[in-house]
Amino acid sequence: MTALFLKLLNMSIAASWLILAVIVLRVVLKRAPKWIHCILWALVGIRLLCPLSIESALSLIPSPETIRPDVVQFVPNPSIDSGVTIIDNAVNPVMGETFAASPVGGINPLYVWTYIASIVWFVGVIALVIYAVISYLRLRRVVCEAVRQRDNLYLCDHIQTPFILGVIRSRIYLPSDMDEVQMQSVIAHEQAHLSRHDHWWKPLGWAILTVYWFNPFCWVAYILLCRDIELACDEKVICNMDVEAKKAYSMALLSCSIPRRLISACPLAFGEVGVKERIKGVLNYKKPAFWVVAVAVIACIAAAVCFLTNPKEKSDTSDSPSLPSDASVLCELPFTLSSNAGA
Repeated sequence: MTALFLKLLNMSIAASWLILAVIVLRVVLKRAPKWIHCILWALVGIRLLCPLSIESALSLIPSPETIRPDVVQFVPNPSIDSGVTIIDNAVNPVMGETFAASPVGGINPLYVWTYIASIVWFVGVIALVIYAVISYLRLRRVVCEAVRQRDNLYLCDHIQTPFILGVIRSRIYLPSDMDEVQMQSVIAHEQAHLSRHDHWWKPLGWAILTVYWFNPFCWVAYILLCRDIELACDEKVICNMDVEAKKAYSMALLSCSIPRRLISACPLAFGEVGVKERIKGVLNYKKPAFWVVAVAVIACIAAAVCFLTNPKEKSDTSDSPSLPSDASVLCELPFTLSSNAGA
C-alpha cells in the first residue's frame, strides 16, 4: 500500500502543476467558450488517471517523481526532488534532519511515516466512497414516489430544485409545483447536460477526487469543474436565444437557486452552482469570435504537450546516492557497531 500511495502522491504533485496552469488559462481564456474549460479539466483527469507518461523536451513539469520510493525506504538522509530549487532548499534540510535514520535503527523513520500516511489515505478513500453511496441512496429514497410525466422526466413533491440522477438510466426530476415557463428552461438545460454526457463526467471527477482527496488542488479542480460544466451547459442552451428568452432563463436560475451544499457525487442540480456568475454569463453572452476559439484550442494543445509529458531524466546521477550503497550502509551499520562493541 505504501508503494501505491507514493505513486499516487507523485502523480498528484505532477498534476498540481497542470491544475495551476488550467486555473491561469481559465482567466486568460475567459472570452472563450466554456466547453474549452471543460477540455482543460479533462487534461487534468488524464494526468491523474494515467500512471505512465512520455518524456518530452517541451514538458513544463519540474519533476516527474518528487519523492522516490528508494529514498523513502533506504536513504539515511531523505530528500525530495521537486525540480524547483527554492522548494528543495527549503524542504530538504528540515526533512533530512527530521527523518534522519538512526545508525542502529532497522527502518527509516520516513518509511514508517509514509506507511502511516498510506493507511490514513486508504481510510479517507473508504470514507468518501461511503459518503457518496449514502448520499445517493438517500436521494433515491426522496424521489422514490416521483411520478413520470413523459420519457425520462419525473415530477416529485419532495424536492426543491431540478436535477439529473443516474449514470446509466438517467432521469430528470422536477419539483411538482414548478411554473410551466420555468419548466421549459429547466428541461432544456437538463437535456443539454445529457447530450453533453455531463452525468458521466461529474461522477468520474468525484471518483478521481476520492482517490486524490489528500491534495487540496484536486478539491479546487473539482469545484471549478462543476462550475464550468454548468456554464458550458448554459451556453449550449442560450446560444440561439433572444433577449427575452435569456431573461426567462435567468429567472428560472434565480428561482431554483439553493444554498451551496457539501460537495458530493450527487446529481447535476440546476441551481446549485455559481448562480450569480451564471446569470451574468447568460445576460451578457455573446457568441465568441472564430479567432478566440482558435486561440483557445491552440492553448489546449499546448497545455497537453507541456503538462501531459514528463521532462527527460537527467543522465548525470553522480550527485544522488545509489540504492545499493545506501542499503548496504544501513544494513552493515548495526553489525559494525556490534563487532566494535565485542572488540
